[in-house]
Amino acid sequence: MDRRLIEAAHKGDVHQLQTLIKDDPFLMKAVALSRGETPLHIACMAGNLSFAKEVLNLSPEFAKELSHDGFSPLHIAAGNGDIEIVKELLIRDRSLCMVKGNEMRIPLHYAVIKGRIEVIKELLSANEGSIRKATARGENSLHLAVKNNQFEAFKSLAVYLKTNNREDIFNEKDARGNTILHLAVSRKQYEVVELMLDENFVRKGLLEVNSLNKMDRTPLDVLLSEGGDDEIEEMLCLAGASVQQTTQTENGIVPTHDPNDELRRERPRKPYEKLQEYFKFDKAKETPSEVRSVLLVVATLITTATYQAVHSPPGGVWQEDFRPTSSSNTTTIKDATRSPAHTAGKAVMGTQNSAAFGLFLIFNSIGFFTSVQMIFFLTFGFPLQLELRASLFALAVTYDTCMTEMATGNLSVLFVIISIAMPLLIGILAKVARDYCKKPTSASWTA
Repeated sequence: MDRRLIEAAHKGDVHQLQTLIKDDPFLMKAVALSRGETPLHIACMAGNLSFAKEVLNLSPEFAKELSHDGFSPLHIAAGNGDIEIVKELLIRDRSLCMVKGNEMRIPLHYAVIKGRIEVIKELLSANEGSIRKATARGENSLHLAVKNNQFEAFKSLAVYLKTNNREDIFNEKDARGNTILHLAVSRKQYEVVELMLDENFVRKGLLEVNSLNKMDRTPLDVLLSEGGDDEIEEMLCLAGASVQQTTQTENGIVPTHDPNDELRRERPRKPYEKLQEYFKFDKAKETPSEVRSVLLVVATLITTATYQAVHSPPGGVWQEDFRPTSSSNTTTIKDATRSPAHTAGKAVMGTQNSAAFGLFLIFNSIGFFTSVQMIFFLTFGFPLQLELRASLFALAVTYDTCMTEMATGNLSVLFVIISIAMPLLIGILAKVARDYCKKPTSASWTA
């Protein structure tokens, strides 16, 4: 796209746009043929209403174009809460409400995620069916409101559904089988739970308080697995919620009540158990991207620590060569009894206790090469792959060189072998161990 056109869109300069069109009547047609953002996208991001109107007059088809990130102009305006641009786009075409962008999200989804109440009302008035649309992850607008802690947006949607007798949506599930009640109790969102369990708002019996997700958990199961909350648990129990346990039968999975549930719930959890449950990884909350970021940080820290350890081993390295002689000189005899023969650059620990030094290098190398292996896999598919792999290879070579050079005697030969074999063995053994652990047992096959 022409740089001057981009600048005009950013500034909202309608006069400059008209001048550019006058100089090149086919300018907008050329933009339509290119991929990526259009002037309308930029105008919506900058909140330039007059410029957006002019672009719509010139090229109304831009209203349905998606950017590289999967956003239509209405997605952008809805997320930004720019109600005037939203109204202008909807005046042109109400069907824009249903344009699907990244992960099949429609403009209403972004308005909910950002808590844009006025935009939500405008979008629902333009197209009532948009409230039923789900994302690629099976999330409807209510799910997104809970997941993004937007209670006012959730309340606005709930009131709309109640007013229009569409309360059945309260029980819809996402791709993981979670209802809004599962998500709300998982995140300890007291206000959402209170609103949903209020019989004056949602008539009694309508909300499925014992709905099972794909992990065969009811909302109360989810709450207890997250460390519990006395007030939310009391509300759920008063509404008829129960703890479920699943048993496997020939006909499939059948939910059954565990007679020990009440006793288990009455037993107070120890502080350590609560802390452990609170920080435990949960697939329902953490995305693969978040987990990868955490693992990358941890792997990098381990790599740094183990790399530094081999460069500065316990006890340090000898600073000069020393060979005891058979001279009768008193000083020489004292030196000989004080320290053994050594070479500058060799590890002090390796000279004085080769067994301990050998164990130190072996386990330090396991930590180093395993963490490098983690970085290799976690960055798979990233840009600049060649450069990244070359850097990891260079890091491993410098580690190996330092390790073998500091070792003494037979250890030096041993660690030359380890430096070559270990990077390969770590990957192979990790794969074998992982495949073995996930191998179905005979019981699961017969089931």
